[in-house]
Amino acid sequence: MKTDTFPPAIYIDTDAQLRELVARLADEPLLALDTESNSLYVYRERVCLIQLSTRDTDYIIDPLAALDIARLGPLLSDARIEKVFHAAEYDLICLKRDFGFKLVNLFDTMIAARICGHKFIGLGNLLGELMDIEVDKRHQRDDWGQRPLSADSLRYAQMDTHYLPALRDHFRKQLAERDRLTEAQETFAEQCHVQPTHHSFNPQGYWRLALPNRLTARQAAVLRELYLLREQIAEERNLPPFKILSDKTLVAMARKPPRSLAALNGMSGVSGGLVRHAGQKLLSAINAGLQGDLPEPPPPEPPADPEVVELYSALREWRRNRAIARGVESDVIISKDVLWTLAERLPNSLDDMRDIRGLGPWRLSAYGAEILEVLHTQNQK
Repeated sequence: MKTDTFPPAIYIDTDAQLRELVARLADEPLLALDTESNSLYVYRERVCLIQLSTRDTDYIIDPLAALDIARLGPLLSDARIEKVFHAAEYDLICLKRDFGFKLVNLFDTMIAARICGHKFIGLGNLLGELMDIEVDKRHQRDDWGQRPLSADSLRYAQMDTHYLPALRDHFRKQLAERDRLTEAQETFAEQCHVQPTHHSFNPQGYWRLALPNRLTARQAAVLRELYLLREQIAEERNLPPFKILSDKTLVAMARKPPRSLAALNGMSGVSGGLVRHAGQKLLSAINAGLQGDLPEPPPPEPPADPEVVELYSALREWRRNRAIARGVESDVIISKDVLWTLAERLPNSLDDMRDIRGLGPWRLSAYGAEILEVLHTQNQK
């Protein structure tokens, strides 16, 4: 494999540079974009880089610098400019969450690859297979919130958009040749409606560890106190909770609670630094769990209607066969959420399905009659 040589990306970290860049890009027909965030290093992640490429120039925008990042908004919402991403969903979530951006006219090369039947759809896989380009992934887990970033880190970030215009051209040609372009465009448009998620701590979240690990009520009480303390320490130290204590370590501590600093020091997954700075707090939390009230587990989810389950199973089997015939993954046909909605609603006509998100005009035309037939046949049994 080869590694192409091209000029370093132009680094944008002043408002004057950004203002000039936005004016320059206003007439571009295509922009390739990606983002880098720092979720592995801080309590609340944020977008730390925005990479942007035209067909001839790469840029890296620093949203942590003193610039008005809102200047990018009109470019992203301009329907005349096609925006190319690879695996856009998480980038769009982050851009909407941090900046409130709205994006239209998307081309997602990962979605396009899936519609074309590719099994290995990572950007590195596709660049290697289609362009014989080797991507160095050593910087994938870099701390993108650090400044200054190394030249190697910036080069890695630049690679994420540099080849996207050419990759887009390859897949657009394939989609058109296979008469799948309308299907892809419908899926791209749906992706633009993804909603941002905001950090919210659930104090009852320890049950997702207690129940599958079959902890006793008393062990669950210890886990609860450790879970709450971990979150508090993580927020105070501006670190992701898993960097304080992993879920596995929390469960181990709840099962066999250490009762001394020496015992804490001897536990796998508990760092010496944590014991020095928060050892007494951890022991107090464990003691509170051992002495306090026992928690009441959440009520179980109500069982699904058996008739709805049967309808869903019939639709899933239809989808599986459709996907095999096309040589794609099942969710390329229709998503699982849409199948559940169809099973619960039991539509009688195409009109009954027109308002279901994820079942746009192309899918309705291509699969609507078959879906109705599957539902009708199963409902007659």
